[in-house]
Amino acid sequence: MRVLVTGSNGLVGSRVCTLLEARGHSVMGLGRGPRRTGGGYGYVECDLTRPQDVAEAIESAAPEVILHPASMTEVDACEKDPRQAYEANVNATAAVARSARKLGAHLVHVSTDYVFDGEAGPYDEEALPNPRGVYATTKHMAEQVARIFVPGCAIARTAVVYGWPAAGRANFGAWLVGALEKGQRVNLFEDQFVSASFADSVAAMVAELGERKLGGIWNTCGAEVVSRVHFGRALCEVFGFDPALINPVRLADMKLASPRPLRSGLKVDKVRARLSAQPLNLAESLTRFHATWKAGRGTEEKQS
Repeated sequence: MRVLVTGSNGLVGSRVCTLLEARGHSVMGLGRGPRRTGGGYGYVECDLTRPQDVAEAIESAAPEVILHPASMTEVDACEKDPRQAYEANVNATAAVARSARKLGAHLVHVSTDYVFDGEAGPYDEEALPNPRGVYATTKHMAEQVARIFVPGCAIARTAVVYGWPAAGRANFGAWLVGALEKGQRVNLFEDQFVSASFADSVAAMVAELGERKLGGIWNTCGAEVVSRVHFGRALCEVFGFDPALINPVRLADMKLASPRPLRSGLKVDKVRARLSAQPLNLAESLTRFHATWKAGRGTEEKQS
């Protein structure tokens, strides 16, 4: 099957490309700037905020399935630059979805738990979104754009995706490991509850939605809802870091630029019942995260 993956230099996109290539699919990755990943799959440099470039790149590849994890995910950066957030999250999705419609390709659009206000989580796929802040609002708008152009598309909502190597900017897990291994104290929210998601697991679920051409909304995330502090302490136990370095703080005390939902966890009953790729509990996710981190450190030591 011919599959095109946006954001292929990113955390989820790079893993989706690698996984699908290993399964024998013909994979083309789209990314901003030069290729920054390995693998034998194809790559096209493409700025998704340029609709004509997007149309040319996608239509040239003629995919049967398009997976769209590319996004502007820096929450505070979105709040400070709503124009850029709109371009990257809404207009880019519209460009991708228009090409999917023209080609008759199945579309899997990767979204976020932040489409909810966090007042009544965890949420299932039928819950009504109520986004707050620029990032959340543009991601919710992107969901609607995807469904307008490709009504049978899949919306894959995930949350706090982490993995090693980081693939671009540091994700929450990679940042946390980097600070803790240096003995640095870190502030983590004790009152924000999330479905932290291991990137490899998210990629497996997103890939399956594409391979099976499933539509509708899916919570493709970690299986447990935990506070950021709980996540940090559990990571310390698995990695052997000092849990005293975790400093619990409250979200409101940090005076961040963008609002964040406090209880935005996602329920995974639907995914558990219908997908072969299963959401991972926290212990299993962190064990796999630790294994990739150790393997990466071993490679770095050999090269030094």
